[in-house]
Amino acid sequence: MVKELIIDATPGGATIALLQDKQLVELHKEQISNNYAVGDIYLGKIKKIMPGLNAAFVDVGYEKDAFLHYLDLGPQVLSLLKLAKQIRGGSYQSKLLDNFKLEEEINKGGKISDVLTKNQLIPVQIAKEPISTKGPRLSSDLSIAGRYVILVPFSETISISKKIKSNTERTRLRKIIESIKPKNFGVIIRTVSEGKGVTELQQDLLDLISKWESFITRLPSTEPAKKILGEIDRTSTILRDLLNPDFQNIYVNDTAIFEEIRTYVHQISPDLDSIVKLHKHKEPLFEHFGIDKQIKGAFGKTVNLAGGAYLVIEHTEALHVIDVNSGNRTANKENQETNAFQVNKEAAKEIARQLRLRDMGGIVVIDFIDMHKPTNRKDLFDYLRDEMLLDRAKHTILPPSKFGLVQITRQRVRPEMNIVTSELCPACGGTGTIRPTVLLLDDIEQNFNYVLTEQNEKNITLSVHPYIEAYIKKGLYNRQMKWFFKYNQWIKVSSNPAYQITEFHFLSSKGEEIKL
Repeated sequence: MVKELIIDATPGGATIALLQDKQLVELHKEQISNNYAVGDIYLGKIKKIMPGLNAAFVDVGYEKDAFLHYLDLGPQVLSLLKLAKQIRGGSYQSKLLDNFKLEEEINKGGKISDVLTKNQLIPVQIAKEPISTKGPRLSSDLSIAGRYVILVPFSETISISKKIKSNTERTRLRKIIESIKPKNFGVIIRTVSEGKGVTELQQDLLDLISKWESFITRLPSTEPAKKILGEIDRTSTILRDLLNPDFQNIYVNDTAIFEEIRTYVHQISPDLDSIVKLHKHKEPLFEHFGIDKQIKGAFGKTVNLAGGAYLVIEHTEALHVIDVNSGNRTANKENQETNAFQVNKEAAKEIARQLRLRDMGGIVVIDFIDMHKPTNRKDLFDYLRDEMLLDRAKHTILPPSKFGLVQITRQRVRPEMNIVTSELCPACGGTGTIRPTVLLLDDIEQNFNYVLTEQNEKNITLSVHPYIEAYIKKGLYNRQMKWFFKYNQWIKVSSNPAYQITEFHFLSSKGEEIKL
């Protein structure tokens, strides 16, 4: 399986596309202003204690208070509260926990009012980003994730990923971590640690300890409801969790981000830093790799499958419903049961991709085409489960019910990726009528006066339909030449075949659209 990461950087953030064998499987949008990413640590202030919910509402600076349940406090929350109080009071000077005396673990069946009080300060970590009308969900069971290990303060436990099956390897990894981990810190050994040496594991652990020391250093001066320690950006998170020899290319269209990513990849996997490449083509990055077309085809209510079948995907606040339709496959000469099984397998593969692509979380109900043979139903369930193994989000798949419905619960930690694929007609603006085409050039020139004179833009580009571009550039003394003499500057004209015949846009010298 060949993996590629395509990063389209803009002034407001970046869009990250993960391709597997040239097919889009994950899409992430990272905004520069995203202050509540999973993993960020804030100094929260308790606003309300809710005994009925056994939870508290915490101010972390978001417009709505964040939610902290008793079960998310973590067993060592008393140690965390004690450390935070001592550090902010100046009575604890060490950056590690060697001299720190741990408190007793809290009772799993206890009450939150016995642990927290109103206006109390507590370091908390974002466990789930703000979604819809809800604020962030929090945890005070802090952890700092690296490529090979995860550092857990106030613990001595060493946990190893269940995906590492070899007892010899598990013993080897445990002995390495036991010899290098600091006192009063637990460690979770990740799957990618398998086969790694002492040097790599130690360097990763030292990086995490350095982050913990930054947390301790910033804690005394951090104001309530402000961020103490930020998680790395989404691009680096994806690389940290996914980077392996299967990755062939990482393409970036921004020089600064290219250097950052190449440096980061060199740190975590020096033998792979050559796969980071700067995109230098004039053609936009996503258009060059056909990602824009895949996005338009993969999002929306109806998703077509290669064999003629299609999915209908409906979203509600509480759950997602996916209906599988055979489409023109009903005309196939195969018997109905075989045809239904083939369509369902094709749909199962696409559904597993759609869940990752849209980052759909919560409850998902799938209505597959009815099959009568129990062996086919079991084979379909096993096939869907195998396809879902590539999904990093925690999920549970239930066998088909007596009504033939398959239910999936999938972890939701950030808002669902929602892209509107239906477009408002740029020619008519949704009215069904357009301005006379003979007035098109008059409209363009009127906007020239605004853009060039009032906005004082330089080196702009007029982007139009190819037919209009040909008309503007026709002849020696053409429209483009007339504009040069009229406005005392050369106006570039480019074409975009996706435009309607009367659609036009002005682009700045940086290639950004100028809003009219």
